[in-house]
Amino acid sequence: MTGRVASGHLGDGEGGGGMAITREGRICSFCGTAGGPGTEVPLIGGLGAQICQGCVDDFHALVHDEARAAEARGSMPWDRMSDAEVLAVLPQIMASADQNVAFAHEWVDLLRARRVSWAEIGRVLGVSRQAAWERFAKKSGDKSATA
Repeated sequence: MTGRVASGHLGDGEGGGGMAITREGRICSFCGTAGGPGTEVPLIGGLGAQICQGCVDDFHALVHDEARAAEARGSMPWDRMSDAEVLAVLPQIMASADQNVAFAHEWVDLLRARRVSWAEIGRVLGVSRQAAWERFAKKSGDKSATA
């Protein structure tokens, strides 16, 4: 599968080794609202980024209103924010980044469950197999693996 990848259950595809990658404990990558199973905020998305229904609705309204869309294209949001507002957003940015790092670890766990080698993982990341192993094995479920 290429292109869009939605988080959800990644079943036994080619090579086996299915595992569940869930939206549990995730946040909207755009507004920082906690969501997912067990909450009132459903999340959709994939490859680490998640979006809540409120942000989907807001972005849909924005792209379908030429005046608002032109205003949004005219400057970056932080250009209109005070220092205090920019500081207030920084923890949300870090939480979103942490969520993406966690998703990368889940993805590597999936690959290792499918018996993809550290050499192949390193190759697609542009690093050695040792560098891939050092980055992911010690923090993933693949504790017994060697590079």
